[in-house]
Order: sequence, then C-alpha cells, then structure tokens
Amino acid sequence: MKGAVLVALAASIGNFLQGWDNATIAGAMVYIKKDMALKSSVEGLIVAISLIGATIITTCSGPVSDWVGRRPMLILSSLFYFLSGLIMLWSPNVFVLCIARLLDGFGIGLAVTLVPVYISETAPSDIRGLLNTLPQFTGSGGMFISYCMVFSMSLSVSPSWRLMLGVLSIPSVLYFILTVFFLPESPRWLVSKGKMLEAKKVLQRLRGVEDVSGEMALLVEGLGIGGEISIEEYIIGPAEEFEGEAADEKDKIRLYGPGEGLSWVAKPVTGQSSLALASRQGSLINKSMALMDPLVTLFGSVHEKLPESGSMVFPNFGSMFSTAEPHVKNEQWDEESQRGDDYTSEAGGVDSDDNLHSPLLSRQATSMDKDMVPPPSHGSILSVRRHSSLMQGNVEAVGNTGIGGGWQLAWKWSEKGEDGKEGGFKRIYLHQEDIPGSRRGSILSLPGEDVHGEGEFIQAAALVSQPALFSKELKDQRPVGPAMVHPSETVSKTPIWSALLEPGVKHALIVGIGIQILQQFSGINGVLYYTPQILEEAGVEVLLSNIGIGSESASFLISAFTTFLMLPCIAVAMRLMDISGRRRLLLTTIPVLIVSLLILVVFELVTVSTMVNAAISTICVVVYFCIFVMAYGPIPNILCSEIFPTRVRGLCIAICAMVFWIGDIIVTYSLPVMLSAIGLAGVFGIYAIVCIVSWIFVYLKVPETKGMPLEVIAEFFSVGARQAAKGATN
Repeated sequence: MKGAVLVALAASIGNFLQGWDNATIAGAMVYIKKDMALKSSVEGLIVAISLIGATIITTCSGPVSDWVGRRPMLILSSLFYFLSGLIMLWSPNVFVLCIARLLDGFGIGLAVTLVPVYISETAPSDIRGLLNTLPQFTGSGGMFISYCMVFSMSLSVSPSWRLMLGVLSIPSVLYFILTVFFLPESPRWLVSKGKMLEAKKVLQRLRGVEDVSGEMALLVEGLGIGGEISIEEYIIGPAEEFEGEAADEKDKIRLYGPGEGLSWVAKPVTGQSSLALASRQGSLINKSMALMDPLVTLFGSVHEKLPESGSMVFPNFGSMFSTAEPHVKNEQWDEESQRGDDYTSEAGGVDSDDNLHSPLLSRQATSMDKDMVPPPSHGSILSVRRHSSLMQGNVEAVGNTGIGGGWQLAWKWSEKGEDGKEGGFKRIYLHQEDIPGSRRGSILSLPGEDVHGEGEFIQAAALVSQPALFSKELKDQRPVGPAMVHPSETVSKTPIWSALLEPGVKHALIVGIGIQILQQFSGINGVLYYTPQILEEAGVEVLLSNIGIGSESASFLISAFTTFLMLPCIAVAMRLMDISGRRRLLLTTIPVLIVSLLILVVFELVTVSTMVNAAISTICVVVYFCIFVMAYGPIPNILCSEIFPTRVRGLCIAICAMVFWIGDIIVTYSLPVMLSAIGLAGVFGIYAIVCIVSWIFVYLKVPETKGMPLEVIAEFFSVGARQAAKGATN
C-alpha cells in the first residue's frame, strides 16, 4: 500500500500549510496590532477574513470538484497559498493584507474540504482512518514549525510580521509541484465519469497489484444512490456441497463475481445473522433509549459481531460476466475511447472504456454470445452471459472479489420462475458472520481444484440491492440475461440535488452537519488562533521571565511546545483510528476535554498565586489541545468524507464544510469580545457545555465506520434510514 500512503502524505501538505497559517497569523497579530494600531474589531477581521474566503470557496468547491475532479482543485489550492504568501510579504496597509488573507482563505478552504475526500477515495478501507488522520498530523506539524519560526524571529530587535506571513509561499511551491506531477486523480471520480481505463491504472498504482477487478467493480456499484435495499442471510459453499440436500433447486442461489473461477451456491437462512437481527424493527428501535439512532445499532452490529480480522468469505466466484461486443457503440463516452488501440486486454483483444473490460466484464466470448438477441438500441448496453464458469478453454486468472474490511462483492441472477414471478439481477455485499458452526475448511483452495473438504461452508450477512448500472430504462428493454449500461451513460442523468432528499443522504447530512457544528463551538479554532494572547493573559510569562525571555516570546515558545506535544498524541490516534474506531475514540476523549475545561474554569474563579494560576492554565490548555487532536480534531472531517455516496460526495462535503467555516468565523470573530466581557472562565465554561452536548450527540447519533468500504457505508445509511423511518411510523 506504499502508493496510497505516499499519495496521502503528498495531499496532506495542503493541511500542513493551513496549520502553518494558523500559527503565523496568531504570532504575527501581536506585531500587526502594534504596527498598525488596530482596534479589536479590525484585529478580529484580519483573522476572520481568511475564514470568510474559505467559506466562499467552499460553497462551490464540492460541486466543481464533482465536475472537474479532485486533483485540479488541489492544484488551485496550492496556487492560492502561493499568491497569498507573496502579497502578505508586500502588504503596505490593512486593505492589501485583508486581500491576501482572503486568497489564503481560498487555499485553506479547498485543502480542508477536499483533502479528506481525496484521501478517503484513494485509501484502502482497512487503513483509511490512519491515512485520513495524516492531515491532522501535518497540520499540527506545520503549526509547530511555524511557532518555532515566529519564536526565533520574536527574539530579534524588530520582528517583521510581513516576513512571518510571506514565508508561506516557500512550502506552497512544493505543494504545487506534488499536486501537478505526483498526485493522480481520484479513481472513484474517474469511474463516475466513465474513465474506466484511467481509474484501473490509478488503482493499480495505489494498491501495487495488477488485479484490482474487485475494487473496480465496487467503484462502479458505488455510483448508485438509494434504492431498495434488503439485508439477507446466506449459508455459502461450493455447488457440490449442496448437491445431496433434499431442498428444491429454487432455494439455492448461484453467486458470481468480477473474475473467472469457482462457482459458489448460497442458501437463504434466517434467524442467525446479527446484522439481520439488528435491522429488524424490534431491534432498531431501542426501547430503553428512545433517542438512540437505530443506525448506530445497525452499524454496531457489524463491528461487535462480525470477525475483526477482515477475513474473506471466499476467495473467488465463477464470473457471470463475459461480454459480447456492445450492441450500440457510443463513440462519445470518453476521450480515451478514441485511443483504445493503445491498450491491450488480457484476452488479447483491444481494451477500451467502451467495452467496460474492467471492472466487471471478461472479454472472453463464447458461442453463447452469438446466440444472444440484441436488445433495442440504448446507447451503450452491455449484455453479459450467465454461468461463464462453465465456459471451455483457457480461464482467466481469478479476479479479486474482496473490497476491504472483510467485505466482498457479488451478483446474483435468477430466471423467471415457474410461478410467473419475474427473475432479477441483484448486487450483493457479503460479510462473514462470526457464528459457531461456520467453517471455512479448505475454502481457500486454489481455483480449479476439484476436491473440497467436508463442511466447507460459511454463514454470511448480505446487503442486497439492484446494481447501480442496471437502470429502469434498461430493464424495460428486456435484455437477454443481466445487462449494464456504461457509467458515463448515467453521469448527466443523475439528479444530484434531488438526491439530497434520499433518506440515507439526509441522514448522513444530519450526522455530518451536527458533528461539524459542535466541533467548532467546542472552541478549538478560537483557542488556536489566539493561543499567544490566551497564555499571556493566563500569566505564562512568569514561568520564563527568570531566564530573560519576554512575555510575547514566552507565549510563542509555549505554543510551539504545545503543538509539539500534539504530534505523538496524533500518532497514537492514527494507530487507534482503524482499531478502536472513530466512535469509541470520540466517546473516550471528549470527557477529558470537559474535565480539562472545567478545571481551567475553577482555577480562574479561585484566587491562587500567579505562579500556580499560570502553571494550571498552561497544563489545561496543553491537555485540551493534545486530547482534541487525537479524536475530535480529525474525526468530523473523516466521517464527512466517508458517509456520502460517490455521486453527491463533493456536494455534501461542501455543505458540511460550509457549516464548519461559518462556525469557525463566529467563534474566531467573537472570541476577543468574549474574553473582554466574560473572561477566560466564562469562555471555557461555554466550551465545556458544548463538549457535553457533543458527547451526547456522538453517543446517540454517530455510527462506527472503521474498516468499511465507502460504498458499503452509504448502503448502511440508506437501509438504516429507511427502516428507522418505517419503525417510527409504526
């Protein structure tokens, strides 16, 4: 996974620059006030103008990134950083300084909004939390280096605030070079635009393997939004394992995957799956805790009852996908289609986006393809043949059906039954249940082996719904067997804004907006921007006055030390993010924030010696910062980048980010006034109350998403929201 890690590190430089800017403006404001004789309102404006810029750019960043891609927006972010640094270095007056800070806000807004999205869309699900904590680590690292720079400059006779702010241009050049020449486009965005070949190449680079068929298939299935989703239970094993049973053939379902290989048969069962039990109405509505979101229970059932090892249900399926040529070829799907001769498929034919060779379909055609009756014209219909595991001749290497977190992707197809009931083409997300009696035996046997051990079956929970590319219009044309349209066919037809009303998306927006608001009003950004002034008011100069360091330089040194302590705390959080999970980290760390804030309030109200007051205040601020960056700092952005469907991820993340920046503006602009009106005790008392509300919100509303593929998370929100609404109605 070295490719994914390096890409995440490079993208996180945008957050490094944000941290750098937070620290430099906090330090530079001490000298800007003296140089320009600013009033408190103007001081707050200079700080808040970058937040206004971030808010403005955020309103369009999501939809634009859905249109042009994630990478071009990160390139634009680096350019804004560079230009703002140059202008701040010049800044002859307050007006020019505000313009520069506005451009700086544009760069910050793009980076903070899109870097978590970009990392989530490129990272493997098993380490997505770790990699998405990198922006917090690099941001704190940028603050530490910047505070060290400000401290060293403060020791000079005449510190230059222009130089402090202008240095930002230097690291922004590195960020620009990496975004232009190193970062690939998000594979999920590429798939959403029908650029299948480019997406495959990017995934191969990120994963370091050639076979990415399973994950490519997952990205295609992630293009769907909402729909009817059910939770089912299966016992799954090789076809011969069920041959001796008396059950009717109609009780058995044959499963297929994105690659050629062994066939597996699933037999529906009930009553044993913890996931299915949690989804039923009686389990969803927690009678002992009426306010508990049933979605939390549904997600919790996965992490509490299913294997933590991320084991594979089975290594392969027989592929149901072996295509004939598209019945109608649309030459305008993708510009890559025009240079299809440059690509060669494993089957020896020409590979292009038109035939959707990767992720879903094998180009090995048989005589059965010739017998298929072309359906009516529909742009780019791809008809596929069933039971291709029975095909003769050379068999392709088995495609990887694993999609991360122990989940696997499969499809099932059933013909029209004798009772006249219509058959169906369904997509299934499978996860093994940790149930006594489930056995894997020799289920890991290599493809092509004829002998299997006894008792070779497992119990699996399944999320079942219609494939993303099996549209209603296509179904009405009655294709022979399962069929799919090309992803590009759905791009212009997707009702993006109306998708916000889909129950799962609405539910995710409530979670994302709620946690962003509460995080901002816990006061962290206000405290960070004004750390030097806060520590100076707390009497921190007493601690360092004996060694000849002035109060201003002392506050910078303490701030540098504080941010340095954050780094090992974030490193611990990176390790725990995919082990303990996001929800547990929040529920564990927020009480520590509350206690540290309350202690600070008490010692502000109680009369003690100056030395004791300075020491306690410094300790409380350090503890607050270090614990905050372990969980409440990175997790809201991580969650927001995980819980939305691919089609509307950019739009929804922009909505959540806009709430983030509006809250940031309010907290930052109001803090100087609040400090003068109610003092530190009142300010931190308000923050403590907000943290208490935050813990309650997380406990009742925020689900655990660790290790789950993004597409599966979106499915869970959809099925959970629909069943919760049904339960509330009943």
